[in-house]
Amino acid sequence: MTEDKIAVIVLAAGMGTRMKSDLPKVLHPVAGRPMVSHLLATVAALSPERVVVVVGPGMEAVERAVAPHPTVVQAERLGTAHAVAQARAALEGFAGTVLVLYGDTPLLTGDTLRAMLARRRAADAPAVVVLGFTPAGGGDYGRLLLGPQGGLDGIIEYKDATPEQRALPLCNSGVMAVEGGALFGLLDRVGNANAKGEYYLTDIVALARADGRACAVVQGAEEELLGVNSRAELAAAEAIAQKRLRAAAMAAGATLIAPETVFFSWDTVLGRDVLVEPNVVFGPAVRVGDGVEIRAFCHFTGVSVGAGCIIGPFARLRPGARLGEGVHIGNFVEVKQAAVEDGAKINHLSYVGDARVGAGANVGAGTITCNYDGFDKHFTEIGAGAFIGSNSSLVAPVRVGDGATVGAGSVITKNVAEKALAVARGAQMELPAWSERFRARHQKKADPQ
Repeated sequence: MTEDKIAVIVLAAGMGTRMKSDLPKVLHPVAGRPMVSHLLATVAALSPERVVVVVGPGMEAVERAVAPHPTVVQAERLGTAHAVAQARAALEGFAGTVLVLYGDTPLLTGDTLRAMLARRRAADAPAVVVLGFTPAGGGDYGRLLLGPQGGLDGIIEYKDATPEQRALPLCNSGVMAVEGGALFGLLDRVGNANAKGEYYLTDIVALARADGRACAVVQGAEEELLGVNSRAELAAAEAIAQKRLRAAAMAAGATLIAPETVFFSWDTVLGRDVLVEPNVVFGPAVRVGDGVEIRAFCHFTGVSVGAGCIIGPFARLRPGARLGEGVHIGNFVEVKQAAVEDGAKINHLSYVGDARVGAGANVGAGTITCNYDGFDKHFTEIGAGAFIGSNSSLVAPVRVGDGATVGAGSVITKNVAEKALAVARGAQMELPAWSERFRARHQKKADPQ
């Protein structure tokens, strides 16, 4: 049915001058993802028929970020009603419900939007449904003016409000669900005779009421309606997002010893019975299998970790690290663009990059794969069951065969055959009584008497 169809207009043309940044405001990340991308992901779950994003001039970066959704440009920033009007051509012929959302509100939930859509479909068929909230500290938000029966009669912007109106508790979030067939006709009648000289979207409520149409309010939580206009508000949004992600991880079966010290990306996946010690950071694209133990002060980005692994403390897993089951990665070990197969161990002070470590192999303390020659990256292969002695350098491209052993302190520049022992270090010399003579000379210098 027509009334069940949904279109979405996302307003993302704001300059974000208070952010003091060259990056458009809506592209600042929360939990590792741009704010506008969070909102678009929430919208996608509603299966809208159309989505259009309103951007400002020169915002090609935003256009790329929201693709494949179309964008329209608000050449002059003349107010929210003017911004919404830029989507007229993109929504031509649409007669369902139009959601008007803001690209700097990444915490808005699908449940709240569904509540607004349900209210739009109620028997009184309100032309406009506004999302309201009651902030703990009041604030300089527009106020919602309710009629005697609880319907919405109008919205007054804070700068235009009387002291009595400013004292009203219910505030305007800016989010609306509007009858598509009426939206642009209402916008055409909005004027700019107000304190800012702008065309306010909020004025369509009073215009709809003057036409005899009902308007309504749905209340949302203040937390999810936080608009980000400054670095401080960005930090507040991050804190809320992290709180949600931590709760979701624990609800799914992970143990967080000190939840407030663990930081997630929006797409982090932890399996059942994962144990996470304090001060662990998960960047984007991390998947952790069941029963993994992650010790304190580890950092992950772009990695997959198999079931039963033990990681850290102080381990860094960089993009392209792929750990099989039962792998041990110890303290101050860095792995990048490398497959570490089932049961392998890299327990101390090592760097393994652009490599394969075979199943059951043991990489000793201080080992590095020398993967970069100043121009190109090269690959190191360590076979299954191989043993790499401490303080070894494997100069790529090189292969250590299955079951082979590399003696401690070796610099390996040639392939090592399966089950062979390779030792590549300077010969040890011993000069009898040299140390005694050395000390005697220095003592004589110190005491010429």
